[in-house]
Amino acid sequence: MIHEKNSSINGLFVSAILILGQVPVASLADCTDEPAAGVNWAGCDKQGVDLSGMDLSNAVFTRTNLENANFTGTRLSHADLNLSKLKNARFDEARMIKARLIGVNAEGASFRNAILDDASLSRATLNKTDFSGARLRKVSFYEARLDNADFSQANLEGARLERAKMYATQFAEANLISANMEAVDAETASFRKANMTRAVLDDAVLREADFTEADLTKASLREAIIDDAIFDAAILSDTIWVQYQRCRATSVGECR
Repeated sequence: MIHEKNSSINGLFVSAILILGQVPVASLADCTDEPAAGVNWAGCDKQGVDLSGMDLSNAVFTRTNLENANFTGTRLSHADLNLSKLKNARFDEARMIKARLIGVNAEGASFRNAILDDASLSRATLNKTDFSGARLRKVSFYEARLDNADFSQANLEGARLERAKMYATQFAEANLISANMEAVDAETASFRKANMTRAVLDDAVLREADFTEADLTKASLREAIIDDAIFDAAILSDTIWVQYQRCRATSVGECR
């Protein structure tokens, strides 16, 4: 009777842990499973694997080694890649809506023309990563490291980049409408011809940043550091400037 009682208690304890999600996902993974939608490869070593063109929606790759992997054209919507190793991996033209990439190391990876709407890349290491032409609407890059990354012609409308490190990052011709870049460090970054209407850059470090021909209509730069920043031909219509003053609707190149 005592043995049965202890077994019941142990069973309830294990069930409770499972419900609370405290059992490591890797313990439930099978690294020999074939790649497919919903596959669980958490904690597996899959570096260099070619998964191009596959449907891996809802797949679990938590803490997985996917360095140099090929996901070109792959469906990864709602996939979990949190804390995975993605150095030099290729996600060109992949579909990754609401994918989770929190804390990943994807330095040197490529997401050219990929779709990552509503994805989360908070606190990710993305130095030298290529996002050119990608669709990144409402993506979170909170506290991400994006030094020397390339967002040329990317769509970042409504994206969250608060406190991101963006030294020498390229945003040429990018769509940054309503993007939140509060307290970013974007020293020497390029925003040439970017659409930054209603973007928030309050408290941002923008030393030597290039805003040539950018549209900053109704954007906010409260208390931003803009030493030696370039605003040649930039549209500053109703822009809220560094010292809280609002630029005139006719301001171009200089806040007046």
